[in-house]
Amino acid sequence: MANPHGSFIWYELMSGDPDASKKFYDDVVGWKIGAKPPGDMDYRMISAPDGDVGGVLRLTEEMRKHGAHPVWLGYFGVDDVDKTVAKITAAGGKVLMPAWDVPNVGRIAMVTDPQGIPFYVMRGASDGTSTAFGRMKMGHISWNELMTPDQDAALAFYGAMFGITKSGSMPMGDLGDYTFLQHAGIGIGAMMTHPPGGKPGGWGFYFRVPDIEVAKDKIGKGGGSITQGPMEVPGGEMVLNAVDPQGAAFGLVAPGKER
Repeated sequence: MANPHGSFIWYELMSGDPDASKKFYDDVVGWKIGAKPPGDMDYRMISAPDGDVGGVLRLTEEMRKHGAHPVWLGYFGVDDVDKTVAKITAAGGKVLMPAWDVPNVGRIAMVTDPQGIPFYVMRGASDGTSTAFGRMKMGHISWNELMTPDQDAALAFYGAMFGITKSGSMPMGDLGDYTFLQHAGIGIGAMMTHPPGGKPGGWGFYFRVPDIEVAKDKIGKGGGSITQGPMEVPGGEMVLNAVDPQGAAFGLVAPGKER
């Protein structure tokens, strides 16, 4: 794996209906999600115009019985999965799925941070570089946003595990600070305090599209719903938050309006 330890290298949608998810996201984001591969495992590649950025995993009834639900999750690339999992548990995180090997793909584990927020850690089988995260690349994941009940604890944890650091903040009134995050000298996203009594916190992801208004219309026509926006954010980009027809939350980001 050529990416630095702690990089976001992959993104995964857990979906109860991959065919419906393909139709929705292919239209809204401009992806090409693959067909079901041969065999029992239903895992489909998500392709942007210039390469794969993630996958769609079919949720089985057995997975649902153990609490799985439609959701987007991120993968942190690490130098050693087992050593990283040991560090995570020592820091108060938990193991949801112990490390396992996927032939020709890599070694993977599913864990949580000390606040219970899930994610994967992975060591890829090849020395290739992941470009799934691309701040300004169309069709790629452009922004990673953490909703956490404790920003200080989260920063300490993700800093110790993955080398993620603070790169400034922006006050948001009663919501507290919007804290910008960087990794290996690159801005990768931000975190904000999860309000009490709302939906569970977690990592959220924004996909880059050419036009926020066009994408908004496609979300509605495709059976999704807008939860916030579109709105302009500092720097001039346009963003929105939405839920897909299966119930998975996601965000979109697009170039701002010409002035």
